[in-house]
Amino acid sequence: MRHLRHRLPGVVALAAAATGACMRPVSGPAAGAGPPAPAGEWPAYGHDPLGSRFSPLTQINRENVARLTLAWTYRTGEAGVHTQQPAKFEATPLMVDATLYFSTPFGRAIALDPATGRERWSYDAHPNRGGNWGDFANRGVSTWLDQAAPLGTPCRRRIFLPTVDARIIALDAGTGRPCRAFGDSGTVYLTRGLRNPPFEAEEYALTSPPAVIHGLIVTGSAVADNNRTNAASGEVRAYDARSGALRWSWDPVPRDSADPAWRTWRGPMAHTTGAANVWSVIAVDSARDLVFLPTTSPSPDYFGGERNGDNRYANSVVALRASTGSVVWHFQTVHHDLWDYDNAAPPALVTLVRDGRAVDVVLQATKTGQLFVLDRDSGTPIFPVAERPVPRTTLIGEHPSPTQPVNSVIPALSPQALSLDSVWGLTPADREACLAQIRPLRNEGVFTPPSLEGTLAIPSNVGGAHWGGLAYDPQRQVAVVPVNRFVSMVQLIPLDQIDTAEARRNESRLGDQYTRMHGTPYVMRRRFLKSPSSLPCSPPPWGSLVAINLTTGARAWDVPLGDPATLRPDLAAVSRPKPLGTLNLGGPIVTAGGLVFIGASIDHVLRAFDVETGRELWHGALPGGARATPMTYQVTPEGRQFLVVAVGGSEDWGEGDYVVAFALAP
Repeated sequence: MRHLRHRLPGVVALAAAATGACMRPVSGPAAGAGPPAPAGEWPAYGHDPLGSRFSPLTQINRENVARLTLAWTYRTGEAGVHTQQPAKFEATPLMVDATLYFSTPFGRAIALDPATGRERWSYDAHPNRGGNWGDFANRGVSTWLDQAAPLGTPCRRRIFLPTVDARIIALDAGTGRPCRAFGDSGTVYLTRGLRNPPFEAEEYALTSPPAVIHGLIVTGSAVADNNRTNAASGEVRAYDARSGALRWSWDPVPRDSADPAWRTWRGPMAHTTGAANVWSVIAVDSARDLVFLPTTSPSPDYFGGERNGDNRYANSVVALRASTGSVVWHFQTVHHDLWDYDNAAPPALVTLVRDGRAVDVVLQATKTGQLFVLDRDSGTPIFPVAERPVPRTTLIGEHPSPTQPVNSVIPALSPQALSLDSVWGLTPADREACLAQIRPLRNEGVFTPPSLEGTLAIPSNVGGAHWGGLAYDPQRQVAVVPVNRFVSMVQLIPLDQIDTAEARRNESRLGDQYTRMHGTPYVMRRRFLKSPSSLPCSPPPWGSLVAINLTTGARAWDVPLGDPATLRPDLAAVSRPKPLGTLNLGGPIVTAGGLVFIGASIDHVLRAFDVETGRELWHGALPGGARATPMTYQVTPEGRQFLVVAVGGSEDWGEGDYVVAFALAP
C-alpha cells in the first residue's frame, strides 16, 4: 500500500462522476537583482520574485473585459501519454525579452512567440515517464540574466528547468541548448548529498521552479512523506546560477543541538525524521537578502509518536539569509502536524499601509484556512494570532500540541467545523448516507487528531487554502485567495487489525487510500466524504474565492468558484440560483485594471472577477480544466495585452496539453 503526497482520492469525484544548516558563504562573482523588468513582462512565477501576482497592466479592465476572445492556442503534443500517475500541467509561463517560456510535467522546456504562440524552440530532459511519481507535476521555469556576461554571449540569459526526477537544467534562453558550464554539463542533480537519501527514485522529486536571488538559485523538493518516518530529507539548497556549485544547504529538521529548534524534536528517532520540505514556490526579497520558505509536514503525515514536540521549522514560514542559508526568523503555522497541513501556498511579500506607515509583510495562506500576516523583518504577526486549545488524542505514544495558532482578527477562509445539522445531500437519501459516514467519527472541529475510530478532517488535507496561493492588489490592500470546502475522514488502523488484500479491494471500491506508515504501528486510511451521488457531504459552495481587506482584516467578499452544473446537468436546478462551486487547484492573479483572473476550478472555465465586489465579469471556455495559475503580459507598450493559462491538470480537470491565450477583440 502506497501513498504519495499529492494524490487526490475520491471526491474529487464531483467531476469524475460527470464524465540545523550546513552553511557555506557565497564566493565568486554574483549578479545582483538588476534593473526592474519592463512593466509588460512576467519574469517570475508570481509575476515578481516577491510573489505578489499583481500586474500593472490596464489595457484589459473592468469596462472592456467582456470583449476578451481567444487569441491563440499552442499544444505540447503530450496529451494522452500513458503514465502510472496522472501527469499535471500546472505551469505558469514566464514572458521576458519578448519570449514566452514554460515547462511540462514530462520534462520539456518550450519557448514561444508571445504574440502568436508559434514555437521557437523545445528542449526535452527525458525524465522517466514511466516512473510512479506521486506528484507528476510541473509548475514552471525560472530565469536569470548574467549581467556580467557581454551582450550576445551564450547563456547570458538562462532558463532553469526543474524536472520531476529532481534535476535542474540550465538552458540558453535564445536557443534552448544546455549551458554546459553549469553543474555537470548543464545539470544539477538534487538527490546527491541528502541526509536521508530516497529509498526509490520516485520518493524525491522537483515540481516547482527554483527562486533566483543575487546570482543564486534556491530550490526545495517534493518528498513522498507518508511512507516512512525517515523519509527523504527536505534540505533547501542554493546553487551558483552561473557554475551550478553548491553554496549552502539548510535542513528543516535541526541537525545541530545548538539550534534553538533542536529541543522541539523529541525521541530517539526524531532527528532522523524526513520531509518538512519545500515543494511550493519560494519568495525572495533581494534588498533584505532574504528567502522565504513555506515548509511542509514532517514524515509521516498522520502519526507523530516518533517525532514528539512542536517540530519547529516544519509547517512554518522560514526566512533564511540568502547569502549564507542561516535562519533569520520563523513562524510556525501548525505545531506537530498530524493532518498533512503543509504550507502549500507560496508566500507573498507585499507592502501594507498601516497608520500612515508602509509596512513590508509576508502573507501566508494555509490549508487550515488561516491567512497569516507577518512582519517581513521579524516574523511577528501584524494581525494578532492566539494559541487556541485543540482536541486531545486517545492514541498511546502520540503527543499533539495542546494549542494551535489561530487569527484573532482575520476570519477563517474556510469552515472550521461541521455539525450534523449542516451535513448536506442532494436528496434525503444522499444526506442520510453522509450522516451514516460522519456519525461514528470523532468530530470536534479543526485539529481533531487522527484516531482509531476515524476522525472527520476539516479542512481536508487538500485545504482550505491550497497550493494555488493568493494574489494581492496593492492599490486596494486586498488579498484574494481560492479555497476548498470539503471534509474527509482519516483513520489509523493497528497493523494487526488490517487485511492488506481487503484494504486493496476497499481502495478501488470505496475510494479509500491506505498507506503503511513504516516505522509506526499503523496503517493510515483516508477518503473524502461524499454521497452516493458523488457529491460532497459538506454544504456548498465547495469551492470559493475569498477576498480579505488587509486594512481592517475583514472579509471583503466571498463568492463561489466554479459551477458543477456545466459538468452535471442534473445539478442545474440547484446550482443556478447560486453556483455550488467546485474543487479548485491553481491560483489567481490581480491586475491594475481592477480584475482578478483565475481558472483552477474543474469546470473548464477561465474567469474574471471585479476585485472590489467579487462580481463575475467574464468567463471564457477552455478545452479542459486549468489546474494552474494564469499570467498576463504585453510584448510592447503599444501591443495587445494577453492573458495566458496552461490547460490539462488531469484527474478531475481532464486531459489536456494546451497553452491558451486570450486578448481583447480587435
